[in-house]
Amino acid sequence: MTFKVADGRAELARMIAEARRVVVFTGAGISTESGIPDFRSPGGVWSKMKPIMFQDFVASEAMRREAWGRAFSGRAGWTGREPNAGHHAVARLVAGGKASSVITQNVDNLHQASGVPAGQVIELHGNASYASCLECGLRHELEDLRRPFVEDGEIPSCRECGAIVKTATISFGQPMPPGPMAAAEAETLACDLFLVLGSSLQVYPAAGFPLMAARNGARLAIVNREPTDLDVYADLALHDEIGPTLSEVTPANG
Repeated sequence: MTFKVADGRAELARMIAEARRVVVFTGAGISTESGIPDFRSPGGVWSKMKPIMFQDFVASEAMRREAWGRAFSGRAGWTGREPNAGHHAVARLVAGGKASSVITQNVDNLHQASGVPAGQVIELHGNASYASCLECGLRHELEDLRRPFVEDGEIPSCRECGAIVKTATISFGQPMPPGPMAAAEAETLACDLFLVLGSSLQVYPAAGFPLMAARNGARLAIVNREPTDLDVYADLALHDEIGPTLSEVTPANG
């Protein structure tokens, strides 16, 4: 059901208050208020640069060089920003025991930066703030890889096994990580309120979780600036800004 803004915020506050276990699901819209561009809208990331397919990254040194050039130049704009009011409100829901987890499509690490414990953030599309080896999985910090690439043109490789290293994001054509997907499903089926924040709900399989929750009996609330295809299934569909909305319904002194 779609609400006017004032009525919708009051309804969202009531739904959160009545819920025993909230799962928060976030998309690019929660981070645009931190200055991080989304992917698909005019002026978004993919209107400025073509995504690099996972298979091309693995097969081509030139594509790996291009990908690392983007990462270290900050052209994609996914890292280096600060959490906004929406992230801090979500962190309050987690800290207060109201929300059990945050399932996110974002790769910007801002939920962790806002204070949500890493163990309660389920990253469906990975994390752009560090890198990992595609063979052995060893974590590599970006700062350790930056100087050899920028100064010497050295494409990152694993310091342990020598295999290909890439940012710890899920690229187009790369299989979805089974661990986070399983964790997201378990959390979805355990909640009684599934709260979507800033997602267009167009990217599957991630966008299947809201429907899974609703079909399992949970209430579904969607807060997004634009309508989504799943609004018709929602108990509340509120077309509003994330930060101001959540600041009102989860006040810092509340």
